[in-house]
Order: sequence, then C-alpha cells, then structure tokens
Amino acid sequence: MSDLLKSIDARTKLAGTNKLEILLFTLGLDERTNRRENFGINVFKVREVMRTPEITRAPDMPPSVEGMVSLRGALVPVVDLAKYSGVQTTAKPEIMIVTEYNGHTQGFLVEAVDTILRLDWSSMRVPPEMLQKEMGGLVTAVTELEGGKLIMMMDVERVLAETSPRGEEDIHLNTIKSQAVRGKTIFFADDSMIARKQIAKTLDVMGINHMSAINGRKAWEELQRIANKCESLGELVSHKIDLILTDIEMPEMDGYMLTKMIKSDTRFQGIPILMHSSLSGQSNQKLGQSVGVDGYVTKFEPQKLSEAVTKMLIKE
Repeated sequence: MSDLLKSIDARTKLAGTNKLEILLFTLGLDERTNRRENFGINVFKVREVMRTPEITRAPDMPPSVEGMVSLRGALVPVVDLAKYSGVQTTAKPEIMIVTEYNGHTQGFLVEAVDTILRLDWSSMRVPPEMLQKEMGGLVTAVTELEGGKLIMMMDVERVLAETSPRGEEDIHLNTIKSQAVRGKTIFFADDSMIARKQIAKTLDVMGINHMSAINGRKAWEELQRIANKCESLGELVSHKIDLILTDIEMPEMDGYMLTKMIKSDTRFQGIPILMHSSLSGQSNQKLGQSVGVDGYVTKFEPQKLSEAVTKMLIKE
C-alpha cells in the first residue's frame, strides 16, 4: 500500500494552481441501491493505507466507531465509513485509511482503495441538491471522470466532528473572552456546512459581523461585487471587510487560488487573509505562505480561531 503515497515534494507545487490529488476508495455494494459508490479524500489528509489490523473494542462509543488500534504506540479511533454513511453492505472492510487532519489521527475502514488522481478543483462541483439529500449532506464536492464514473468528496471533517466526544466545542466557546474586535467584519469561505456553522458561532460570540460563501469561486464573485461597489462609491474595500478567512479544500476554486486572486487585486490591499484548514501539516502552512496568506489556524478549535482572528485584527 505504501506505493500509493508518494513523496509530497511534487505536491508542494500544487499551491496556487487550483489542483488537488485525491485517493479513491469504495465502501462496498449498497444492498439498497445495488450500487458501489466511489469516494475521494485529499491525499494531504492520508498518512498511510494498510490492511485492517486487530481492533480493540471500547465501550460508550458512537455506533460507527469500531474501537481503537495501536499505531506506533498511539491509540487511534477507527470509524467504519460504511456504517457511518448508512451504506448497507455485507462486505467486511479489509482496508484502513489512516488519516491525519484537524490535529487528530483516526482510521477509516473501507472496502478497497483504488488509485490517486490529480484533478483540477474547477472540475469539482457543488453537489446537486438531490445527491446532497441522498447522502445526508455528507458530500462536499463531486466530479465525473471519463466513462461516466462519479467521484464524491466525503466531508471527513464532519465525520470527525460527529464521531468525537460531544460537548467539547461548547466548552471551548465558553472560554472565549470578549475582545476589542467587536463590530469588525470578516468574510469567510468554506465548503463544509459544519465548519461554516462553527466559524459563525465563534464570530458571533466575539461580536464580529460576518459574510460567507460556500466555496472559493462563490467567494471571489462576492468579493468582486463588493469591490466594484466600493470602487463606484469611492470607498476602500478595507473599510468594509477587516479580514478574509478561507478554507483550502473547496470545489471550483480552492483557498490557495482564491488567495492568489485576492492578493493580485490592489483593491483588497490592507486586508489580511487567514487560512483556516483541517490540513494541519507544516507543509500546508508553507504552501499558504507561498501564495501570500498572512496567517494559518487549524479547524474545529474555536479558542485558537478566536486568538488568531483577534491577533490579526489588532495587528492592523
């Protein structure tokens, strides 16, 4: 399986090109639909792929969490993605994808892995409403390959949020203190519904006004509309928006490309860009810096998001 994961040296060149690499996997033949769906996960979130090891069962865990495995001395929770997704299959998952994002490591049980594809984010589309409903909002982007093969990007951030201990986010929100940033305005872009809700909650607690978009392309279109309006009125965009917060992985236009576009438009001069991503590795932070990002913070940590936003706004 190790040959599936190449050196990240080549991948570091993807920043600002609107491209991504995804690992394809299947969960089994769904007895309800008689279909075998094809899913994808960003390679940057994959640490390794292995045969399913022995799993130690643990009490008081969500139904889709099979238990824990020991990897190099660390206990890692294991989620059966078929169970989590509601796929009814008799196939025993033989493969475990070890993922690392949001500062957490977890194993995902799948039927099989296929290959790694390099795609353009512009070919990834927002899922149609019917598909969203069928998949319970678990898909953030879709693309169709030659031959009609449909690939769905699974919202693994949601999987992590819903299979982790509950209540932690509210505890963290309660620790956020009111800062001298009330009344400021932030524009943020994220394709994950659960991430957008968490960002909005955090900003609301901070007393910060906010606008949002569901992906980079929608964000760029809205930012252009705001800039055009300000230009016609002889106003600075920086008087309307104090900070831009962007995810990395988004259909149609990713956060790297969005940042490049913003930084190349002088009308947005003076507005810092904070990258907010589940891709928590140092290499991803360096990629962000290469396209002009002013700061980086990992997802699903309201306290850290609050601190990063406050620091950047006060630095103005």
